[in-house]
Amino acid sequence: MDVEILSRIQFAFTVSFHYIYPPLSIGIGLMLVISEGMFLKTGIKDYEVLTRFWTKIFALTFGIGVATGIVMEFEFGTNWATYSRYVGDIFGSALAAEGIFAFALESSFLGILLFGWNKVSPRVHFISTLGVFLGSMFSAIWIVVANSWQQTPAGYHIVGEGLEARAEITDFWEMVFNPSSVERILHVWVGAFLAGAFLFISVHAYYLVRDRHQEVSKLGIKMGLIAATIFSFVQLFLGHLSADGVAKNQPAKLAAFEGHYHTENPADLYLFGWVDQQSKEVYGIKVPGGLSFLLHQNFDTKVKGLDAFDENNQPTQVNAIFQFYHLMVGIGMLLIGLSVIGSFLLWRKQLFDKKWLLWIFVFAVILPQLANQFGWFAAEMGRQPWVVYGLLRTSDALSKAVRAEQVLFSLIMFTFIYSLLFALFIYLLNKKIKHGPNDMELIDHRTHQKDINNFYSKD
Repeated sequence: MDVEILSRIQFAFTVSFHYIYPPLSIGIGLMLVISEGMFLKTGIKDYEVLTRFWTKIFALTFGIGVATGIVMEFEFGTNWATYSRYVGDIFGSALAAEGIFAFALESSFLGILLFGWNKVSPRVHFISTLGVFLGSMFSAIWIVVANSWQQTPAGYHIVGEGLEARAEITDFWEMVFNPSSVERILHVWVGAFLAGAFLFISVHAYYLVRDRHQEVSKLGIKMGLIAATIFSFVQLFLGHLSADGVAKNQPAKLAAFEGHYHTENPADLYLFGWVDQQSKEVYGIKVPGGLSFLLHQNFDTKVKGLDAFDENNQPTQVNAIFQFYHLMVGIGMLLIGLSVIGSFLLWRKQLFDKKWLLWIFVFAVILPQLANQFGWFAAEMGRQPWVVYGLLRTSDALSKAVRAEQVLFSLIMFTFIYSLLFALFIYLLNKKIKHGPNDMELIDHRTHQKDINNFYSKD
């Protein structure tokens, strides 16, 4: 393999591994805010037990996420030096904003969240939980802003020529609110909420089928299902909004998403299929005129195919992009179905008797994670051959000094180290789950209940 392919594989591997954890941190953070807020509002002790238990799991995902995220910043300099020089003004400002407005906020409140029980007032502890959650969301904002600028550049001008050319910000807020940033941030947030909600559901479904922690787990599943049902439908709307944005700003990428080689009037929508890149045909189940209707609310509107673009500017791995995109959409629809069925049975007071469905929920935890990964694969591969859409090609963004064997060696080492980290994460997560929310170290609940009573008496 040449250095470009190896560098792309290395970065894809490291960023994919890292992205296991930020969605979980954001999603668990939301569930912590809800559970602790309900504890303050109702005084029901099970909400406190849930919050304390999930705080420990949040700390685990946060720590692994921070450790794995650092590597990518070094890769910008080692493997992608030309890219770093080209986008340094834009990407650097976004990363600086993340450090100032997001990571500092998250880290400042994390200590209180983890160690502040019985040491600060209930109100202060809840504010710290909210601060950690907002910090994780702000962190996602700046990372997605930087990536979205690569998809739809705005608020910049080019300084210099040739290898010395670089992009400089002319309007910071135009750069931040580039044409794709808002819809993509919302899409990422809701994907993270679903990851956290389904982890909540999975763990407490496991307890129920094992006849452990029954009351707390019934409450946990109820919280998780409500969140999953709401956000799975919200994601359906946001996904459509995001696809509309891609159709407007990156039509070649949308054509790859849909395996749409030929400009047609009307354009069909494939539910699933296989792309033959040699014959430029798709074989599968389709809805006649469906793509035209989704994009333009009209079954007869023309939609550009890949044949409308120069062959050198088209994505090359069309079948892979098509499959990743359709897997993401398919999993999203499956999450809606599972959430609705679970919520309906919960409403009918029949859910906890359906052991077969609880087992499905135990393993459904992997679905939001797969959807998040597949969505990013489709988005990033669909942008090719550009690393900055329409401005800088991926082949021109490489470091000039790095050699293929160097990248291969580091890729092997990253694979080894990340495998150890993942094994450690699974071991510690499994240990905490087996330990359970009711088997945690003893705490002076009377002291904390006194704080709660004082809190309410002040009001």
